Amino acid sequence: MSPASRLPLRGRQTTAPSIPRHLRYTWDHEWLVVDEGNATVGITAFAAETLGDVVHLRLPEVGSRVEAGESCGEIRSRTAVSGLYAPASGEVLEVNTALADAPGVVNTAPYTVGWLFRLRVENIAGALSADAYAAHCAHTRGDRR
Repeated sequence: MSPASRLPLRGRQTTAPSIPRHLRYTWDHEWLVVDEGNATVGITAFAAETLGDVVHLRLPEVGSRVEAGESCGEIRSRTAVSGLYAPASGEVLEVNTALADAPGVVNTAPYTVGWLFRLRVENIAGALSADAYAAHCAHTRGDRR
């Protein structure tokens, strides 16, 4: 399965959500920002818009080890279920417990309070720049700019 096919696309995709330049991205539509060896991880606005209203999250457990590119959780929306893939290898330090009661925050604020988990980074595999990720999203949508 190609990485782009992991995220189910809905037909109403019409606009390109904002892509913050200070973050790094994955082919699977996760973002991360690393600060002093620890990364905060979330899904992109593109992923949140594509999935639709997020209703449940299964996040990795604190203390567990995740491997870059491997499944580490699940995101359920009203219309789809998508895997959550680790953008880096390392130990999970924290999960955003506030999302248990309000998973829709992932849709409304994916780059701020909608973050998913934090980990101690050991290895980052193939992170994309904002420009490379924007091109990936355009290709996924079918834009040929």
